[in-house]
Amino acid sequence: MRFCLAGILLLLNFISYSYPKQFPGLKRVQSDSIVHKNNDNYILHVKKATGPIKIDGIISESDWKSAEKATDFHLVLPVDSGLAKSPSEVVMTYDDKAFYVGVTFFDTIPGKRIVESFRRDFIFGNNDNVLVFFDTFLDQTNGFSFGASASGAKWDGTMSGGSAVNLNWDCKWDSKTVQYKDRWVTEMKIPFRSIRFKSGTDRWYVNFSRLDLKTNEKSSWAPVPRQFPTASLAYTGVLQWDRPLPKSKMMFSFIPYVFGSVVKDFETGGKTRSRKDFGFDTKLGITTSMNLDLTYNPDFSQAEVDQQVTNLDRFELFFPEKRQFFLENSDLFSGYGFSSITPFFSRRIGLDAPVLAGARLSGSLDRNWRLGLLDMQTERTPDEPSRNFLVASLQRKLFSRSNIGMIFVNKEYMDNPVKQQFNRITGIDYNLASGNNKWFGKMFYHRSFNPENPGKQYAEGTYIAYNARQFHASIVQATVGENYIAESGYVPRNGYQRLCSEVGYLWIPNKNVVSHGIVLAENYFFDPTFNNQLDHEITLLYKFEFKNRAIVDGGVKNDYTRLSDDFDPTHISNTVLGKGTEYSTNAGFIDYYSDTRKLFNYSATLTSGGFYSGQINQIVGLMTYRYQPYLNMSLNFSYSDINLPAPFEHARFLLLGPKIDLTLSDKVFFSTFVQYNEQIKNMNINMRFQWRYKPVSDFFIVYTGNYFISDWSSRNRALVVKLSYWFN
Repeated sequence: MRFCLAGILLLLNFISYSYPKQFPGLKRVQSDSIVHKNNDNYILHVKKATGPIKIDGIISESDWKSAEKATDFHLVLPVDSGLAKSPSEVVMTYDDKAFYVGVTFFDTIPGKRIVESFRRDFIFGNNDNVLVFFDTFLDQTNGFSFGASASGAKWDGTMSGGSAVNLNWDCKWDSKTVQYKDRWVTEMKIPFRSIRFKSGTDRWYVNFSRLDLKTNEKSSWAPVPRQFPTASLAYTGVLQWDRPLPKSKMMFSFIPYVFGSVVKDFETGGKTRSRKDFGFDTKLGITTSMNLDLTYNPDFSQAEVDQQVTNLDRFELFFPEKRQFFLENSDLFSGYGFSSITPFFSRRIGLDAPVLAGARLSGSLDRNWRLGLLDMQTERTPDEPSRNFLVASLQRKLFSRSNIGMIFVNKEYMDNPVKQQFNRITGIDYNLASGNNKWFGKMFYHRSFNPENPGKQYAEGTYIAYNARQFHASIVQATVGENYIAESGYVPRNGYQRLCSEVGYLWIPNKNVVSHGIVLAENYFFDPTFNNQLDHEITLLYKFEFKNRAIVDGGVKNDYTRLSDDFDPTHISNTVLGKGTEYSTNAGFIDYYSDTRKLFNYSATLTSGGFYSGQINQIVGLMTYRYQPYLNMSLNFSYSDINLPAPFEHARFLLLGPKIDLTLSDKVFFSTFVQYNEQIKNMNINMRFQWRYKPVSDFFIVYTGNYFISDWSSRNRALVVKLSYWFN
């Protein structure tokens, strides 16, 4: 099976290379050529400014008036035919240090514009907004995104995989938004040194996206098919500078920070511990496309706390990386394998021992080659030895948007002079992406090297998917050897073969029901020899999307499980289901998402049916109310009622996560996140004050406390104060 899938993947790429007419958007690519098939007739010419541009939300300078305009935005949603109702205009110019974007969005429906807050990196679907996507290396895969909501909140992130935007990345830039009765206007100033690009080029790729919630329309300057996000770099237009961009001077940023903390652990009866320390981050632009990041004694206390879930799974849960240091060009390190078979997961670093120092070199060597090098050293603690994490990644572009990459991961234990222990991974990945974005896939082979576990130390997989306007299909195959160990990665289970497929069809009537369709998904796990089935999940659902932005879907699931180890499904009982026992169950579910344009909106998922040897009834949801743009109040909730036969106790788990997000301006933020979790018998409170007193320079006060829910006594408390300043 795996050889068949791999053969299909290579055949698709060969056909697309030899016969590009069969795959619109795929061309032969010479090493130094520039190829752009989709939307290459959408060209915005940008002239160099003759005078200063003031970022005040008033597009009045003469350079703005003489600039070429990007207008006539094309509908993407609810349908991808015709032009948007509300007119849009975007202009650009530049000087030796920065480039400027001027946006004017006119209204056709009177009334208040829909915004959440002043919070940076807002939720796209909940705000009237403009987003700009820049492909600075012309590879239609990686780039940068900037944007603003109608309230003036900023959006910035790095792009990878052709459309994914990582919003945890921040850089230094400026913007101003002004609202008028019939329109809203945003001006942006983005220093060339804040992003990576090839010096001497006179062309980037670009697209401008608008979300107008009053008309319920998403549109873009260069047209994008409705099945893809407007962030799809395969469908950008062309940004033509009037002359080659100036060679940027060496970028150097120094970000020192001081922090202090007070911690008290009541459970162990420990004394109150205080700490005062300092550290720094340094960013050095080796070239305009290659960046060196250095960190010493980093403190990540200001990172947002993870949202808890009721854990009913047999395997480790996944939580995303949010720490700034690891984010730029993160796909060079974390984009290998599948999401459940990845050789490097940066959250493994620094969670159980402080990070002493680290270095990261990442970026593009030229239009076809990208390089990533990472080295991090953790401190020795009473419970953990010091460790060194080394990652090397090299990626080569193939054809129009595909690439091949190699990775090496080494985790070394440093405190044993007699016997150095290590865990190492080498791997190679091939990523397929057609020029029209309809075909995409992956093929990889990884091998681990562990001195104590010889044999079957490999993981491999193949993935092929097709995504058209109404029809989509995918098939996945994967194998993980019994002794494949990726200590620096995320591999929650070993010793299996996996086969997975999904197929769906969508009808688009463009009436009160914007779209509706059916999806069938199957996910099978077998033992390494395919002699025994370990698990399967078969899901059939039907989905409706309405013109008022409400969404509802429902369906049935069939689950089969053969336990490979003793397991307690509730995670709280002294009783377990025995290894080797088998369970086949059926359950029904329904999802509902209300109109997010309303000040009060909500979503919920109801599930009822079999659960191992018993039954489960569960509701999971989110309720949100906003007093725009200053206050957002939300409540994550989950209630699980699990009834397993005796000797299991009847388990009822309530999880409540009320959150208050107060944004007094685009510089002052205060949030409180409370998480009451009956399964782990804990209540967590996280309070965070942030004052951005200068661009990307912050003052934080963070309080975290954990409490027993039986008597509300304190388990532990911590208070952290941190001050950083960005010298650029």
